[in-house]
Amino acid sequence: MYKNILVPTDGSKLSNKAVNEAIKLAKAFGAKITFLNVVPDYRKVLSETFAVPAGLSAPVQKKYQGEAAAASMKVLDAVTESTAAAGVECAGVSLVNESPYEAIIKQAAKSKCEVIVMASHGRRGLQGFLLGSETTKVLVHSKIPVLVVR
Repeated sequence: MYKNILVPTDGSKLSNKAVNEAIKLAKAFGAKITFLNVVPDYRKVLSETFAVPAGLSAPVQKKYQGEAAAASMKVLDAVTESTAAAGVECAGVSLVNESPYEAIIKQAAKSKCEVIVMASHGRRGLQGFLLGSETTKVLVHSKIPVLVVR
C-alpha cells in the first residue's frame, strides 16, 4: 500500500511521536521513510525578528545559514539513525523555505510519497487561528493522505 512515507520533523518531542508512528507504518508495509526538515528563509527570520544594518547583513546571513544548516542536519541525523537502527530504509532532506507547508507538499510529490505522517499541537480556536498551523495547511492542500499524530 505505502512504499514511501514523508515525515516532516523539527526534532521536538511531539515530532518524534510522528517519527515513531511512521516507523511502525513503514515496518508494516515494507515502506521507506523520507524525513524532511524545513529551515526558515533568512529574509523571513530577519524581517520578523530584528533589523540588521546593511554593512552587517552579509556576515549575519552567512552565520545564520551555516547554523541553520547544521541544526537541520542534527535533527535529520538523529531520526535517520534511529530509523535505520529499527531496520527501516530512510533518507533525510533539508530545505530552506519560508512556507513549510508548501515545502512539505512539494517534497511529498518529488519523493513520490503516498502518505504524510506529521505531528500537530492541536491548537484550536483563536490560538490556532492566530498562530496558524502548518499541519492544518498541509491537510487542506495535500492531495495525498495525511496521518496526524498528537
